[in-house]
Amino acid sequence: MNLPNKLTLLRVIMAPIAMIFIMFPIGGETTARILAAVLFVLTALTDMLDGKIARKYNLITNFGKFMDPLADKFMVIGMLVTMCSSEMYAAFRSVLVWVTLLVILRELAISGLRLLVASSEQKIVVPANWLGKVKTVSQIVCILVLILDPLVLFFDTYHIIAWITVAFMGIMTVWSGANYMKAYLGFIDPNE
Repeated sequence: MNLPNKLTLLRVIMAPIAMIFIMFPIGGETTARILAAVLFVLTALTDMLDGKIARKYNLITNFGKFMDPLADKFMVIGMLVTMCSSEMYAAFRSVLVWVTLLVILRELAISGLRLLVASSEQKIVVPANWLGKVKTVSQIVCILVLILDPLVLFFDTYHIIAWITVAFMGIMTVWSGANYMKAYLGFIDPNE
């Protein structure tokens, strides 16, 4: 159990705690949002740190290869689903539900594609590309903006910045998913 793997497990533990503050605004909505934002930022930082440390010190393990992307998906999808069901996000619910479904479908499709391509004759490992990284950053920024919107952007009556980040996250989710499909779908043999 090296440091990158411990950071990954920490992410798995911290994400549901942030979700609890969104679902049950303990101490009032303002306090809950601040605590959820702090936990979410720390959770996102562990995502950045574990990979850098693993590569720099050659601490890459099979456990890390499996758990790191799973923890990322748990962090993002868990927060989005929690926001969809929280009354704090009732104003965004109609769009947020559809964008959350896009995120879930994209992650399932690309995870399945990765498994199929890895088990093909070529045994190709599908690496993260720049679009996938931009997609992940857009998801983290969107969730953070949604958490902090009424606290930091109190001047923004129509939540314009929040709507822009939700739209950008949706676009990047579809674009990066389509890019992966286009690049790797040809490696799957339907006769196997």
